[in-house]
Amino acid sequence: MEIGKGEIRRAGKKIALLSKKIALLAFGSMLRPALTAAEEFDATVANMRFVKPLDYRLVAELASSHDLLVTIEENVVMGGAGSAVLESFTKSGINVDVLQLGLPDHFVDHGDPALQLASCGLTAEGIVAAIRAKLA
Repeated sequence: MEIGKGEIRRAGKKIALLSKKIALLAFGSMLRPALTAAEEFDATVANMRFVKPLDYRLVAELASSHDLLVTIEENVVMGGAGSAVLESFTKSGINVDVLQLGLPDHFVDHGDPALQLASCGLTAEGIVAAIRAKLA
């Protein structure tokens, strides 16, 4: 595994019904729910592997070939991996629609990890719902 390099785990297609080609950028433990959610939209899934260093080449490639990028992380959205992706786009002058999914910027009750992720929408079903809401 090369440090700082992500990998495409699933290649998606543009769906005529949505008229959008979607890429899910999964960080860490979010790969499995991203792969499941991708089936709903025939989306591309990138296993980003690293937040630092971010694979700038891969995110730029996905931005140029997709209409919507969805960053998914088990971390707070503000200042997280999705923010790093957006910063790279700002620096490079890339303009693409991005949906950031992650933990909210408030206290999350302690408990069963699966229930915590579900309450934050970080399950396959939650990811699908967030994308549907974005596209509505």
